[in-house]
Parts: sequence; structure tokens; C-alpha cells
Amino acid sequence: MGSSDWYVIVNPTAGRGTDLLARTERALAKHSVAASVVSSAGAADVARLVDAAVAAGRTRFVAVGGDGTVNLVANALLAHEWAEPPTLGILPAGTGCDFVRVFGIPQDVEHAARHLTGDETYRSDAAVLDGEWGRRHFMNIAQAGIGAASATTADKLARLGGLRYQTAFWVNLPGFPRTEVTVRVGKRSYQGDAISVIFANGQFFGNGMNVAPKATLVSGQIDAQVITARKRQAPLLMRKAARGLHLGHKEVHRLRGPDFEIETKDPWPVEADGEYLGRTPVRGHVLPGAIDIKI
Repeated sequence: MGSSDWYVIVNPTAGRGTDLLARTERALAKHSVAASVVSSAGAADVARLVDAAVAAGRTRFVAVGGDGTVNLVANALLAHEWAEPPTLGILPAGTGCDFVRVFGIPQDVEHAARHLTGDETYRSDAAVLDGEWGRRHFMNIAQAGIGAASATTADKLARLGGLRYQTAFWVNLPGFPRTEVTVRVGKRSYQGDAISVIFANGQFFGNGMNVAPKATLVSGQIDAQVITARKRQAPLLMRKAARGLHLGHKEVHRLRGPDFEIETKDPWPVEADGEYLGRTPVRGHVLPGAIDIKI
């Protein structure tokens, strides 16, 4: 295999009880995709695999799994300096990958593999979060508040498939504490009571909810939303958010800018691409054109 071939990293736990490594190899062979395929042994192993591949001159990578797997591979890639952005292909597996919905990539390895053929890519922004955990990149969406608590709980409900995030939201909502927040995005800011803050680079989250319908991956800006709705308003707001119709709600405050930060009176959980990171406060900024997504 040459350095121009794909370097494919499989998250074996994303296969929903199937042999995801074997499925990936069959799908790549069906579409005559030249690749080296490896299976990761965990989050730390992804960084090791990427580092070794970069040292060997690789520039084209594939993440096989969900949004969390994409996050791990992207973080490992963006830890390196690149003269030109690396290329990342994505083969969704397990509970799926919301990030690729904007590209129309199928939600299974077998059908998504054909997108690795040809040369078409989409140069995309990434974003950075700085907090008590250090520095972490994300490709899709980061959250603080009830959304972050729900994403963390959803990780434990994988058996529910596409219903896991919605179920986790309703489980967490009754006891989740509202608090005073100060949010700054670019030159604009919000201060007041809230229950959730969303920092969106991509559009979709929670198994297809169109939570940031006006976000784009090429704007150089984070599309932020401060949600101040009362808990009794949650059912209506969730229904609207599923279809991207919630931005006109008076309890949704939208801010856009190249950098952002949040401070909360009481510490809130923070997640990025479905992965729990730690607690507020958080600072971040956009990395314009950081990575080429294979479409």
C-alpha cells in the first residue's frame, strides 16, 4: 500500500455486535478502494495510530464509527501541523454519524464506502475548545447545559439506537439546574438565565435533529444558541428543533462569531461531538478550512 492510499481506522465497538472490521474490508473491496485498515483499541490508541501514519507520510484518513470516532481521528490529525489540510473520509457505523448528514453520506459502512472513490472533497472548518480538560477540537457541535448532560447519558443507552438522545434528554430534564450564564460570541454577548448553550459548526445532532439549520462548515464562524426556555416549553421546542424550525422561538437567542466563551454561575457539563469533556467555563474559536472532508 502507498502513502496516497486511505488509512482506515475502525472503532470495533461501533459495530452493534457485528464484525465491523470485516464489514469495512468487504465494503472497501467492493468499491475497489485502496486502503490499509486497522482496528483501534481505544481512544488513546487512535492518536497513536494517526501519529504513526502521519510520520509515514499519510495524508488521507478514514474514521469508521460514529461522531465520537470522527472526533477522535480529527483531534489526532489536527494535533499536527499541515502545509495543506489532511483529508478525512467517514464511514458511519453503530448509532450513526450526524456530522455527515449535511453531505448526504449514507448512515452505513456498506453504502458510504462508495464516497471514498473519486477526488471530490469539501474543505471544512473545525473548532477548538479550551477548558479544564486542556484543548479539544470538534467538527460538529459542542454543548454546555442540558444538552451536554443528555449526550453523556445517551452514551449509556446505545441499545436504544436512534432514540437514545431523546430518551436521555427527558431523563435529565426534570432535575437539571438552570443557572445564570454569560455567553460571548464574536462581538455579541448574552447574559441571563438559561438551560442550554449550543456551539454549532455542523447542522445536525441527536440522530438527525436539525439543531443549527443556518450553520455552515465554511463560514469561519460558530453558530451559537442560548436556550432560555422553561422546562414546560421543552416538548414544543424539541419538536421544532427536530425540523430546524426553532430559531424563531423567543427563548432561542442566536449569536455568530469566530470565537466564543461561556461562564456559568453554577458549573455545567460540557460535551463535544457527543463526548463528555468536563465543566464550564469554556473558551473556543473556529479553525477555518482546517480539514478536507471526502464526499
